[in-house]
Amino acid sequence: MSTFDDRERAFENKYAHDAEMNFKAVSRRNKMLGNWAATLLGKTGDAVKAYELEVIKADFEEDGDEDVVRKLLKDLDGKATEAEIRAKMTELLAAAKAQLMSEG
Repeated sequence: MSTFDDRERAFENKYAHDAEMNFKAVSRRNKMLGNWAATLLGKTGDAVKAYELEVIKADFEEDGDEDVVRKLLKDLDGKATEAEIRAKMTELLAAAKAQLMSEG
C-alpha cells in the first residue's frame, strides 16, 4: 500500500467523521430549537418532547434549514420572527457542537 492510498483513506475517514458529527450537531440543535419553540408555545411535559421530535423530523423534508424555518414560522405565528428563529438556530448549533466536543 502506498502513502497516497493511506492519505486517501485518512481523508475519506475524516470526511465521514465530519459528516457524522455535523448530522449529530444539527439534530441536537433541532431538538434544542424544538424545546425553545415549545416553551414559546406554552407546551409542557410530554408535549415538549413530542414537539422536539416534530422539529427534528421537519429537517428531513429537504436539504438545509429552510424546512425547519418554515415549520417554526408557521407554528410560532407572531411569537418569533424569522430573524429571531435564525439567530436562535445559529446560537443553538454552536451550543450543540460544543456539547458534542465536550462529550468526546
